[in-house]
This record gives sequence, structure tokens and C-alpha cells, in this order.
Amino acid sequence: MTDKRSETCLYPFVELSDRDEYPDGTKFEVIHTHDGRGAGIRTRTPFERGERLCKVSGQIVASRRLHTLQINENVHLYDPHFTGLLLHSCDPNVFLNMVDMELWALKHIEPGELLTMDYASTETVLSRQFACQCGAPNCRGWIAGSKESPHRPDGTLTAVIGDTATICEAH
Repeated sequence: MTDKRSETCLYPFVELSDRDEYPDGTKFEVIHTHDGRGAGIRTRTPFERGERLCKVSGQIVASRRLHTLQINENVHLYDPHFTGLLLHSCDPNVFLNMVDMELWALKHIEPGELLTMDYASTETVLSRQFACQCGAPNCRGWIAGSKESPHRPDGTLTAVIGDTATICEAH
């Protein structure tokens, strides 16, 4: 007989399937957006600002790739089941604590909301930069790691000065 928790855990790891602190289908669902952003995580329950949503897990790898999050310069967490599916926003509603491997609410989150994080909060360099589609009033327009210059595919750079993003020709 299988318990209900092991049937709803979003991680395929047997060791985590009976632990309540990891994400499961009663609180979260994996969805596919229709606006070109790809897969994402939608909430099924509300979360208050400052509340821990869950602990996270994954496979430790030595290189960055799609669905990894940086733990330190040479160590990354590969998680294509949950944290690797968090969408980017320049005005995120969650923060991923990579020291304690926990996801926290930055603001009140209603059921049905997509979970978003700022990719620059965990990544010094992204596996690939991309145009931002978050639509936030403070949108930076182009997503890069915290320690890299934003390079657009057309060869221009995006310079961020204060709250203003400017496209510049690369020389």
C-alpha cells in the first residue's frame, strides 16, 4: 500500500516522498505556459509573506545548464522537477535560499499564482541570457547573471543605470 504523500510528491526520489517539507501536488502544480515562457510552478494554496513554501532538492553537478541553480562557482543544483521550473521575474514572489535549500515567499501569494524568482539572485552567469517577458514595472528587459554583462543576440549590450535599461552598441 502506498501512502498519499508518495503519490503527490513532485520529486521522483523515494527518500523525499514521505517528507512533508518537500513540494507536492497538494500545494503546487507543474504547468506549461502559453506565452512562450515554458513550464512553471503554480500554487494550489495561499502563502503569506515570509513563509517557507518548501525545502528543495536535486542532483549536484559541476556545470551550469538548463534547470540548474548555482550553489557556488563550481557547484550547481540540477532540478528539472521543481526549482528548475521557477519562472523569472524582475519583481519575484519567491526567494530561493541556496544555503538552506529552502523556498520563501517574498510577498503574499494567492492560489493559482505562478511562482517567480529573480534568476540573478542565484546565478553569477547564466547558461544562456534571454529577453525578459515578466512585464513587471521594474523589468530589466534582458536577463543575465549578477556578474555578467547583458549581451543581446544582435551584439548590443544592455546597460542598467539606476532603474533605467539602455541598449548600447557593443564595441
